[in-house]
Amino acid sequence: MAGTETKISLANGKYVTAINFDNAATTPPFCSVLKEIAQFSPWYASVHRGKGYKSILTSEVYENGRDVVRKFVKADKSDAVIFTKNTTESINMLAYALVNQSEQQVVLSTNMEHLANDMPWRDKFIIDYITLTKSGRLSLQDLESKLKAYENRVKLVTVAGASNVTGYVNPINKIARLAHQYGAEILVDGAQWVPHMPVDMKPINSPEHIDYLVFSAHKMYAPFGTGVLIGPKETFEKAVPVYQGGGAVGLVSHQTIEWDNPPAKYEAGTPNMMGVLALTTAMDTLCELDLNNIYQHERELIDYASSGLSTIPGITLYSMGNDSEERVSLISFTLEGLHHSQIAEILSQEAGIAVRNGLFCAHPYVANLLNVSTEEINYYQTHDDKTIPGLVRISFGLYNTMREIDVFLNLLSHIATQRQYYARKYDYVIAPGRCDTSQTKEYPYC
Repeated sequence: MAGTETKISLANGKYVTAINFDNAATTPPFCSVLKEIAQFSPWYASVHRGKGYKSILTSEVYENGRDVVRKFVKADKSDAVIFTKNTTESINMLAYALVNQSEQQVVLSTNMEHLANDMPWRDKFIIDYITLTKSGRLSLQDLESKLKAYENRVKLVTVAGASNVTGYVNPINKIARLAHQYGAEILVDGAQWVPHMPVDMKPINSPEHIDYLVFSAHKMYAPFGTGVLIGPKETFEKAVPVYQGGGAVGLVSHQTIEWDNPPAKYEAGTPNMMGVLALTTAMDTLCELDLNNIYQHERELIDYASSGLSTIPGITLYSMGNDSEERVSLISFTLEGLHHSQIAEILSQEAGIAVRNGLFCAHPYVANLLNVSTEEINYYQTHDDKTIPGLVRISFGLYNTMREIDVFLNLLSHIATQRQYYARKYDYVIAPGRCDTSQTKEYPYC
């Protein structure tokens, strides 16, 4: 794993090996990915843009990448595998492909979604939200009641495979079965799901088939900016793509456009060959390591960290579950007496531990978990005199260790017993990019 031995400076000027507990946002690259990129670089050329040897070779590797992706998630052979920038772009592209302004179509999202799986649907469909249980899990009872109430007008049920706030894994097979029973399709946001456990989209004739799946390479140890959108070719054959230009068409005049067939129709411009190579290499590495083994290791990390956190005074956990429930490797919490941004700052500056804090681009879900009212949200949107509430999130990758968790738990225990001291010491929050030499007296670790 690249970067896991990187030394960073602390507030006291000492250097320590960085501990990355922010894998749910972005993972470090596999060494195998960087090695493959370096080895292929001398052969790199444009995809589908020439008859030269390198261009032909590059095009073959790029197209073969679709088969690697299809095999990795067990997509139906009839599905189109479209390469995008990331999960967010994939969902936006699908929203434009599915919209039909002549019909009053309904999309059922949920109250636990990342904003990327909420906002793209709002201005194109009638949108409704599946409610949650008191523990923050999806209510299948409410899903079915809404599917019934809309009487076959639901175009799509769109749901996270796993939450980026609580780590809860949704019962995708049951949701798919319900959606299909009432004539709807299902989209799964797999950004937090695909990297952590085996995924099976199931055959197209299965009632548990996943119609659409999206995910990002940068959350599965493959940088260079690639995402994936998988779905039925018919959907993309009928629609006009949101991005238009060379590479997506056959012959074009000023009066007519001959669109290429999907997936090319949805990949205008020069494709991100290196991003696709990074993704497929990462997938090969994950398969070699075995996703079942990865899931088990990460589950042990989660259980160990949860057990330790539960003994620290003032900690409230927002992602607890029993041993039989599937979940991905993240935990969200608060510590009484300290703002979430202070906790993240302290962990970074005192021990080199990177965590995430805030609302995690899942604002309604976090607000629900924290019991923040609509009136309070409206106030925060129009006033700057009060800090916005949020959570602290730790998220593990396959390379994290129990020793790193011990470092984290020991420091957090100390913080909990010295909250007033740390509240005074870190009574400010440094905005990203605002750390410069003129601030060295005030912020000596800059």
